[in-house]
Parts: sequence; C-alpha cells; structure tokens
Amino acid sequence: MKASNNERVYRMSFAGVYPHYIQKAEKKGRTKAEVDEIIFWLTGYNETTLQQVIENKTDFENFFAKAPSLNPNVSKITGVICGYRVENIEDPVMQKVRYLDKLIDELAKGKTMEKILRK
Repeated sequence: MKASNNERVYRMSFAGVYPHYIQKAEKKGRTKAEVDEIIFWLTGYNETTLQQVIENKTDFENFFAKAPSLNPNVSKITGVICGYRVENIEDPVMQKVRYLDKLIDELAKGKTMEKILRK
C-alpha cells in the first residue's frame, strides 16, 4: 500500500465515512445500533464520545490515536479486505481502519454479532 494512499485515508473525516458504514449495514437489514456496537467494541468509544468525534470531524488518524482502548481481541480479526490481508498490514493506523472495514463487512454479510465481536 502506497504511503500517499495511507495519508489520504488518515486525513479522511470519520464523520464522512460513518454514514457509509450505516448505509452498508442497513442495505443488508442490519442496524445503526449494530454499527455503533462494533465501533464501541473496537475502539472503546461510547455514544457520547463517538458523537464528539463526528461533530469535531475528527480524521481517521486521530479517531484511532484518541480511541479510549483498542480491543485486546483485534488480533482475532483476520481475512482479506480491499485486497489486503488485515493481519499483514504493517501500517498501524491503516490496519485499524481495515479492521473496522472488515467488521462492518462481516455485519453486512450477515454474521452474528457474537462472531463479529470475536466472543
């Protein structure tokens, strides 16, 4: 993955991408609440702090840098997203972005929340 590509993703506002996550889930009969649950599980944000991220138009780099606590089970998130194996992505921010993409993808594909949240 090229560094310039990563920079573009780092600077993207989480608030700009968040509606797409919800739309992707809802198109497949899932809910905004499930999307939020995934985000809370992955990052440690809660309803209030996530709302602040959205209102402040926080970029992805800071979204993950300021996340209260990355879930200790992220290493269990494996597989391919956007042509890359998430477990092999070396750039730490990019890997976290792809973890989130992968979890939302699993939600849209109908996986149970229990499996998505690696319980």
